Amino acid sequence: MQIFPENTFDVIVVGGGHAGCEAALAAARMGAQTLMIVQDIDHVAHMPCNPSIGGPAKGHLVREISALGGVQARAADAAAMMMRWLNTSKGPAVRALRAQCDLHDYHDYYLRELVNCPNLRVFQDQVDALWVENDRLKGVKTRFQLAFEAPRVILTTGTHLGGRVHVGLVNFASGPMGQQPAVGLSQSMAELGIAMQRLKTGTTPRLYRDSIDWSHIELQEGDPHPVGFDFWDEKKVRREVSCGMIRTNARTHRIIKDNLDRSPIVHGEITGVGPRYCPSIESKVMAFPEKDSHPIFLEPVARGSVEIYVQNFSTSLPFDVQIAMTRTLPGCERAVILRPGYAIEYDAIDPQQLSLSLEMKCLPGLFCAGQINGTSGYEEAASQGLLAGVNAVLSLRGEEPLVLRRHEAYLGVLVDDLVTKGTREPYRMLTSRCEHRLLLRHDNADRRLAPIGRRLGLLSDERWRSLCERWEREDREIETLERVRVVPASANAVLAEEKLRPLERGMSAAELLRHPEVDYELLCRIVPDGRLKGEEAANVETAVKYRGYIARQQAAVDKMFRLESMKIPVGFDYGELRGLLAESREKLERIRPMTLGQASRISGVTPTDLQHLALYLSERARRRE
Repeated sequence: MQIFPENTFDVIVVGGGHAGCEAALAAARMGAQTLMIVQDIDHVAHMPCNPSIGGPAKGHLVREISALGGVQARAADAAAMMMRWLNTSKGPAVRALRAQCDLHDYHDYYLRELVNCPNLRVFQDQVDALWVENDRLKGVKTRFQLAFEAPRVILTTGTHLGGRVHVGLVNFASGPMGQQPAVGLSQSMAELGIAMQRLKTGTTPRLYRDSIDWSHIELQEGDPHPVGFDFWDEKKVRREVSCGMIRTNARTHRIIKDNLDRSPIVHGEITGVGPRYCPSIESKVMAFPEKDSHPIFLEPVARGSVEIYVQNFSTSLPFDVQIAMTRTLPGCERAVILRPGYAIEYDAIDPQQLSLSLEMKCLPGLFCAGQINGTSGYEEAASQGLLAGVNAVLSLRGEEPLVLRRHEAYLGVLVDDLVTKGTREPYRMLTSRCEHRLLLRHDNADRRLAPIGRRLGLLSDERWRSLCERWEREDREIETLERVRVVPASANAVLAEEKLRPLERGMSAAELLRHPEVDYELLCRIVPDGRLKGEEAANVETAVKYRGYIARQQAAVDKMFRLESMKIPVGFDYGELRGLLAESREKLERIRPMTLGQASRISGVTPTDLQHLALYLSERARRRE
């Protein structure tokens, strides 16, 4: 049956979450005729968990999406009710923005982008099977007995695959927040030989706002200065709402402990592995019996909404227990639950079956992005979706895939971790996972990745010109600070006003700025020529203050890059290498690393075997030369 005037598409995207939206938009904007199949158009870019974007590492991913030409940063800025900097007392490598968003506005922004995007069609249906003939991917088949043809398919199914919701010992087939589960696609994938695994995540009770006594709850405000995720968005002060800060207590923990026998986790009803870094409140109480309290945040979900999200209070305990433990929280003694918390189990793939382009090794043309790859979080999903959309189109053109290295982007770290190391629990991006985080800061994502976005055609002439002009202003200011001399006579009066140690000798303005107690704003009082404000001024200050540290980390990257530049031929026969340990050979053959550097990060591959492989590849290259 022909649904659209055209019979086939270049790319089909299955799923309408954060990964699906970014994948479809990227593919269509790169010129591919794209079909996006969603279960429910009214739930695209849905936020079934906390309606927030950003935070450490996650905020870095959002900035990288913006630099590459993606949409999530703009959607977050448009929907933000409150935005604030995190880790401001720490170094620039781990500082990040976090936005509390209106989930309706966030959805609306993405939906407008989707329906107005040239080359993109959105269709509401459920994909039940991959369409494969003669071991070649042809497209997908749906619940309505429709077949859509495309040489490239991107699966972004979120937690819908085999979704099952648990509230106490009550459980039923469901997607997130009462949406439909997808039951046929998992079986289709397994029949094609794709290895699946069972994972679990969860969400918290939602409370009626007016049933909470806010009078004694400490409130958390947004940042008083203009902020924003998108590089081109107008920075604004976003303080429309506040979040409440409370803690659990001994009574809360006692109710949880007394009812653990009614937990589906303890009962064995849940077999999926849950997230280590975002555990349920009952998991926290069991794992940390010495702690007498845990922090909780009461967060609005939308402008004018009566619904309050209870951050850090995820649970799958029975509904009556949820009521009892919620009413032990300060200010929540008479709280009324609007929606109970729940756990949801779902099917995901083993991500080690993917290449670094997010393409399935055993079925070329099939790409996967988001929670189906074993990740958690909107930001992790959106960044993978963007990458999968880009690489689906590049593969259609016969061009080299976009592979971001660990020193180039948090997205590079995320994908490399998934593909090389795999995951047996929902993976969350953390700054600690990134060994080169001083190079991958929130502030320099544009310099790292915008040239790639421009080359891909995802950044307009106007946006690219705006960036180049900003970079020129910043570079010119850095050159000026290195050149201008500051003498004690001109500086000490200002330093004395701030009760800072006077200068004993002259120095460049840049050297003075590298003093820990001197910031750019203070420097501009000493050297009045400074003209930059806001984000541009902060970027200059970071570049000058941390120049030595950045140079040292760059030197370490250059040394590491020699391993990354030693490519392993596609289809390399590891049987040629005599003397490899059986475990090393098995993992190298299964993961098929692209470079010696990627091989070095595979758990179980010994340094001796890596050295053996390096020598063999070097000798092979010399023979060919």
